Amino acid sequence: MAELSPGAMAPDFSLPSDGGGQIALSDLRGKPVVLFCYPKDDTHGCTTENIAFSALLGEFEKAGVAVLGLSPDLAKKHDRFKSKYDLKVRLLSDEDHRVLEAYGVWKEKSMYGRRYMGVERTTFLIDAGGKIVEIWPKVKVAGHADAVLARAKEL
Repeated sequence: MAELSPGAMAPDFSLPSDGGGQIALSDLRGKPVVLFCYPKDDTHGCTTENIAFSALLGEFEKAGVAVLGLSPDLAKKHDRFKSKYDLKVRLLSDEDHRVLEAYGVWKEKSMYGRRYMGVERTTFLIDAGGKIVEIWPKVKVAGHADAVLARAKEL
């Protein structure tokens, strides 16, 4: 799949979420959405990123922006992850990587000479009409949630 770019319509999805729910992007039309894609629950970088977005969730909500985290982990694993770190953001499960592939973030990666498929940490800011406004590829976690909040407040 070709990489998405600002101005493109965000691919719609309906995925299981923590707490046993289901969330569809189309159900959130009318408000901006931050979709942050991350590799795996309960790893250092992913935990730090989720804590940062959770800490700012009230500010995002005041700005009328929904925040969703997306990884290939199962929804039940998300429940344990959220409980362990008192996370506030909604976490979506894409076990078959269908949505991660549609967003162009399921990629071949390499670590210590070993190649494998995984999520390239990427954040999408989607406007109220479902159009991608901004993409942060290959996210460095430090300060990222603050930068996304600042940009989201501009919408």
